[in-house]
Order: sequence, then structure tokens, then C-alpha cells
Amino acid sequence: MERVTTEAISRRRRADRARQVADLLRRQIVHGHFPTGQLPLEAVLARDFGASRNTVREALHLLREEGLVERCPGVGTTVAKEKLPHGLNRLLGLAETLHEHGEVTNQVRTMTLIEPPAMVGHRLGVPQGERVIYLERLRRLNGLPLSLDLTYLLREVGEPLFDADLEHNDIFVLLERIAGQPLGMAELTLEAVNADAHTAAALDAPRGAALLMVERLTHLADGRPVDLEFIRFRGDRLTMRGHLDRSPPTPGGARTGAPRPPRRDHDATTEERPWP
Repeated sequence: MERVTTEAISRRRRADRARQVADLLRRQIVHGHFPTGQLPLEAVLARDFGASRNTVREALHLLREEGLVERCPGVGTTVAKEKLPHGLNRLLGLAETLHEHGEVTNQVRTMTLIEPPAMVGHRLGVPQGERVIYLERLRRLNGLPLSLDLTYLLREVGEPLFDADLEHNDIFVLLERIAGQPLGMAELTLEAVNADAHTAAALDAPRGAALLMVERLTHLADGRPVDLEFIRFRGDRLTMRGHLDRSPPTPGGARTGAPRPPRRDHDATTEERPWP
């Protein structure tokens, strides 16, 4: 029994170490550390990461399962596909973001005037019964499906888009022309979801594949919300990058933007104190 336990612990430690190595290799691949597309030999990687060859082999297997590398006898390990960097520091449309990587085209699958679900109307700040523009686009980069975008727009800025060139333009650029003012800011939520059958077919991805899901509510410079989007990106073709600054603490000890911790029950009748 003790021998089995020891072997299980050893396997777990090797699996943990393999994930660590895979994380480091993934970053090197995404950031173009291997410009020829060829990864070093297992022995070289084992030396560089201070790991055993078995651990490196497991790490490469993990990356192959992700579709990030290919392994061929006599050839070695090569990068299977480029993952495109999508910055999170500025409010840009997809074509603006990826202009250095090729041409973004948009296939309009649906565009219509609808009475929005209550949640959508609330987010856009429209009265009950007021209609909005609903737009669904399949977005490609150099002909390859990259994202499926579901967009809700205020009618005043969305209706003129019926006559616009949506195939070759970002919505953001068109909205600024129509509104006569720049976009200001956006509220962003990012999470992982699995591809449903409809989305998988549209993106030419396996059903259940991991997708990057972005929910974004964009405001004009005057503060009005105008554009609510639900964007599903192919997770194997895109990587999100951002730059975050840590704000200085306030006099009470909290940092700007950080939620205040809930007050403890036993403090309810005591004198209020600053949070540590």
C-alpha cells in the first residue's frame, strides 16, 4: 500500500511540474520566442527548465492536446498555429487591433430591429417597449473564422448601419461617424465558455471547444451606453493581453477600485474602525 501511495505522489508531482513547464512554453510560443516554428529538443528543454525528459514530454503532450504544437517523428516539435495578440489596454475594434496580422472581414448573418430582452434594455438604458438594432456577425481574419459577435445597438446610432459597409468596417469606426463624437469607455467581462452546436458550426470549431467570451458595454464620450456585445472568440486563435497598474492605497487602507470587505457580524455594535 505504501508503494502505491509513493508512486501516486511521484506521478502527481511530475504532472504538476509538467503543467508549470507547459505554462512557460506556452508563453514563449505566444510571444514568438521560436520564430522558425521549431522548438528545441527535449534534452535541451529539460536542461533549460531543470526538469526531467519525462516531465518535458508530458508538458509537450499538454500543448499538443491544446492544438498549440505538433509532434512528428524525425521532425521534432513545431508550433502548429499562431495565436494572435488582442490587447486589453485600449478600446479598439477588431480590425484596428489586428491590422498588422491581415485583413478582417465581417459576414452579416442577421440584422434587424427588435424589442430587446429586459436585461439588454436595462444595460442600454432604453425605456420599456423601445426597440434596438440586433446584429450578428461572423468575423474572419485572412479568411479564417475568428469570432461570432452578437451586438445590440441604440436605434439612433444603429439604424444608419443598414446602409453602411459592415463587411469591411469595424462597428466602432462607424458609430463615431454617426454619433459625431468619439467613443469613451467600455465595461468588460471576460470568461471561458464551451462552444454550443450553433457557434461551433459558425466558427468551424469542434462542439464543446473552449472559447473566449467577451461581454462589452461601450459608451460614447458623453457617457451614454450605445453598444452591448457578446463576442465568442476561438480560444485556439487568440490570446488576451493587458497591462495593469496597482493603484496606491487610500488613507483608509483600501486600494482604488477594490471592493470593501464585508463587515463582520461581531463588529455590528462596536465603534466603527478603519479596515486594516
